This record gives sequence, structure tokens and C-alpha cells, in this order.
Amino acid sequence: MIYLIPASILLGGAGVAAFVWSLRSGQYEDLDGAAHRILIDDEDDTRPGA
Repeated sequence: MIYLIPASILLGGAGVAAFVWSLRSGQYEDLDGAAHRILIDDEDDTRPGA
């Protein structure tokens, strides 16, 4: 127990820090763009055998 409580607090703090970093770096700014981007057909798509 002496090692588990500080380890869990440390890991929880690292998770919160990573989440705050992702918010500040703009990871959640364009959520609809990725959803629409998958539907766009690239005309420059050169697949062999297509």
C-alpha cells in the first residue's frame, strides 16, 4: 500500500497532464474535419489494379 498510493497518484497526474497538453495543443479543435475527410475521394489516388 505504501508504494501503490503514490504510484497511482503519479500515474493519475500524468494522465491529467497529458489531457491538458492535448487540449492546449489543439487536438480537439476540428472533430468534424476528420469525419468528413474520410468520405472525400482523392482524384490523385493511383492504386495498382484499380
